[in-house]
Amino acid sequence: MSPTPLPKPAAGLQQRLLLLLLAPLLLLAALNTWFDYQLADTNAIQQDRQLLTLVPQLAESIQAYGAWPPQTPTLHMAPEIAEFLAARQGRSAYAVLNSEGGVLLGSAWLGDYPPPTYEPEFSSQEYNGVVYRIVSQRIVGSPGELTVRLADGASVRTQWLLRIWFKVALPNLLLGLGAGFGVHWAVRRALRPLRELRDALEGRSPRDLTPLDAAGSPDEVRPLVESLNRLFALVNAQTESQRRFVADAAHQLRTPLAGLQAQVEAWALPEGNTLTLPAEQLHKLRDATRRTSQLATQLLALSRADARAGQPEPTQAIALKALCEQVLEDYLDAAAAKHIDLGLDASDITVMGYPWLLRELLSNLVDNAVRYTPAHGHVTLRCGLRASLGGAPAQAYLEVEDDGPGIPAAERQRVLERFYRLPGTQGDGNGLGLAIADEISRVHHSQLQLQGASQGRGLRCTLALEPVRE
Repeated sequence: MSPTPLPKPAAGLQQRLLLLLLAPLLLLAALNTWFDYQLADTNAIQQDRQLLTLVPQLAESIQAYGAWPPQTPTLHMAPEIAEFLAARQGRSAYAVLNSEGGVLLGSAWLGDYPPPTYEPEFSSQEYNGVVYRIVSQRIVGSPGELTVRLADGASVRTQWLLRIWFKVALPNLLLGLGAGFGVHWAVRRALRPLRELRDALEGRSPRDLTPLDAAGSPDEVRPLVESLNRLFALVNAQTESQRRFVADAAHQLRTPLAGLQAQVEAWALPEGNTLTLPAEQLHKLRDATRRTSQLATQLLALSRADARAGQPEPTQAIALKALCEQVLEDYLDAAAAKHIDLGLDASDITVMGYPWLLRELLSNLVDNAVRYTPAHGHVTLRCGLRASLGGAPAQAYLEVEDDGPGIPAAERQRVLERFYRLPGTQGDGNGLGLAIADEISRVHHSQLQLQGASQGRGLRCTLALEPVRE
């Protein structure tokens, strides 16, 4: 079975508008040229008719003198011929030729061979830069066989060639160019709201579902903007419902999980094992409840970060050094239990942000560092100002560095995905810590950077922030 051919893409709206607007203009220009040609042809026919009417009168104006044979022809101009030559002085001529084509009377440049028949014959000839329309006719009179020729230099066809260039083609060309530029400018200006709408949509974050400004859109674009706003509202409602579900589920699970974890921790104590379960099973049950409790806590944090990303609120001034000290105190016991050197290298710096979100980000980074750094390792929290490249103003930063196993460069982007864990990773994590930190970094219009540690082993997680400048 042959594949179904794909439909051809439709031409752009701007190209179609230009075609539809310029095509009638070109058609009108062509019709104007055609009508002008028809008018010139009609005038040329009238000119030929006038010459055809005058040439017999020119023949009748010839008179002969002297004895026969031969008689010498003379010319006694008929009034119509005289008026014609006077009205076109310098642009008309006549000649009387003998049977060999020699000029007996009139302009010498009109000498030519006699026509083969006695019917009038028309021709065109250029002389001194003027194209003449000439009618020739053989006659037989008392002087013998003669040929009379009458020329009109006001050639309608020549005038038409000049007129078609100077009065039709050139103006139409200039008009077409001007119309093309004008129509192109008008079409681009008329379609500017569509381009602005496209730029507004392309520049949006995937989580930005705020409605577009329909009131400021043209009438033709407003239905599209209103349809997009309705779509945004539906997607936002669905996303908000999902967030509420995750938050409610995580919140409802925290209390029973906390009670279950406390009970299991009590059973795991040597003096609290009243169930006579093997210690190994109690430890597995304790680790499972810890992971489940941590998962509920992280899901709740992730839901709150998502909600804050979709509904931005005013930020607050945050002292990064005080924030690092608070998180450091929270993890001193966990670090001491593994004999990990948990240190702080902090400078006084203030940034604008969401305090509880930055605390959650830093807690997840420190928790991961302490969890995966082997015993007797080192974990360091840092904050301060760091010079930017290219002469840009210095940026504030939060940083957690450890000398644990680290993350391969090829996997550093994937570990920011939710529920993704490196193959072969030891520990009881859920794959949400770095994902939550990355989500919070985007809420603060930044990006979490994962790099190798300065000692060549371990991981360094850095978040750049905009400092409060006085």
